[in-house]
Amino acid sequence: MQKGKVYIVGAGPGDVSLLTVKGLKCLQKAEVVVYDFHLNAQVLNYINHDAEFIYAGKRGGQHTMTQDEINLTLVEKAKEGKIICRLKGGDPFVFGRGGEEAEALAKEDIEFEIVPGVSSAIAAPAYAGIPLTHRLYSSSLAIVPGYEDASKEESSIDWAKLATGVGTIVFLMTVKNIALVCQKLIDNGRSSETPVAVIRWGTRADQTTLVGNLKNISDLVKENEIKPPAVMVVGDVVKLREVLKWYEKKPLFGQRILVTREHSEGFEPLEELGAEIIEFNTIEIVPPEDWTELDNAIDKIEFYNWLILTSANGVKYFFKRLFDRGRDIRDLKGIKICAVGSKTAAAINNYGIKVDLVPEEFNAEGLISAIVQKCKSNEDKTSALPHFRTSALRGVRFLLPRAEVGREILPEKIKELGGEIDVVTAYRAVKPETHGKRLKRFLKEGKITIATFTSAATFNNFMDIAGEDAEGLLKDVAIAVIGPVTAKAVEKAGLKVSIMPKEATIDAMVNEIIKWAKKLHDSKRSQ
Repeated sequence: MQKGKVYIVGAGPGDVSLLTVKGLKCLQKAEVVVYDFHLNAQVLNYINHDAEFIYAGKRGGQHTMTQDEINLTLVEKAKEGKIICRLKGGDPFVFGRGGEEAEALAKEDIEFEIVPGVSSAIAAPAYAGIPLTHRLYSSSLAIVPGYEDASKEESSIDWAKLATGVGTIVFLMTVKNIALVCQKLIDNGRSSETPVAVIRWGTRADQTTLVGNLKNISDLVKENEIKPPAVMVVGDVVKLREVLKWYEKKPLFGQRILVTREHSEGFEPLEELGAEIIEFNTIEIVPPEDWTELDNAIDKIEFYNWLILTSANGVKYFFKRLFDRGRDIRDLKGIKICAVGSKTAAAINNYGIKVDLVPEEFNAEGLISAIVQKCKSNEDKTSALPHFRTSALRGVRFLLPRAEVGREILPEKIKELGGEIDVVTAYRAVKPETHGKRLKRFLKEGKITIATFTSAATFNNFMDIAGEDAEGLLKDVAIAVIGPVTAKAVEKAGLKVSIMPKEATIDAMVNEIIKWAKKLHDSKRSQ
């Protein structure tokens, strides 16, 4: 049997955007992914969902798999002919035991590649505003493991040379031994006044940075209950933090925002302002179980005067089926196109089709008003809802391809005004097969600050996935919803909505979140 291939990939320190382009490509083609604890699990959202996931653990000495077991797994899966991504936090060759794994593969004559990652030794100080080298402060750098017991007689570290021979020293995995490490440096000639910074969860929303010196940093770590994982920086470069700290100054720093829809497109402005996005999809868009309704409508497409598309998903599935039926955009000649929202209009424009109407109000009432105004005769332009005559849409035929379940206000109102409308299922929104173990842990630990819901379905599915603990998990979380229908679902569950935009769009909701978070940020600074 043909042997497979193993990519040993560094996933970076935590911020998902620090994953390399090559690392991402390896993830996307992997058939098997063997991953560790300390990497940001959001990276797994980029992986083919048909891939086999194997959790290797490796958390603070608590290993789900031993290193020998990990090596054996990589070898066995490669011998099955699989493409494997060994996904490791930081860089695989910087205290990541990637060299040992590569040796095991080489011994079995299995092809492998090493994909470097951004090490926390570099990234955490950078996000804390500490350059590891600087022309005026330090021109040498050492990266040292801090988990070795500094008090043992035969240390693999030459403390005498390290203490005074290097400008900047970065210790990884040193929290448990920090007192001994600091004392060892002092005993070997480093000044007790040497600046020190300890950075926990560097590059993440819960990044915490403590600054002190060799004689007091150990006490500061205890007082502030700093636990692993953390990076320790020793050297005069720490003095630059007050001037160069940039990440922690961002207005949304510290906000970890839960997105409960497929893909986080539209939420990028939140990340730009310092928030971390946690994507936990509670809704999956799939084709209808039966295409008959939509096929019948497409087969008589010339019959309709108006095509109403209410979402980018509706656009995607309608046009795909239109083309699958052997039709093309020329068959829409003479049919007016109504798009609900600018994103829907943009999706239609991608097919080279001009949109005739984008209502200013995105609810059913605003849509009806805009359509009637468009359909009315010139002499009746001054009329407005609710004073439309009942025949305002008489003889006008509408096609509305939409989700399997939707509000009936629009179809009913069109019929009341004399119009004809065919409402057909173009796609379904279903609850994905997923579990919320990691999400529940984040919520219980208070790591989620804002939860966003873009439909009643995303909220209701979240509650089902979270189970009986759902209400309690969201009790201390600010809830943002896209509109009143979603708000009603939240309130029905006994929870409070904190953020809701006037317009029912992702962009409007994101803007409201930014306003809310900035107001909170400013109030904390003034205290």
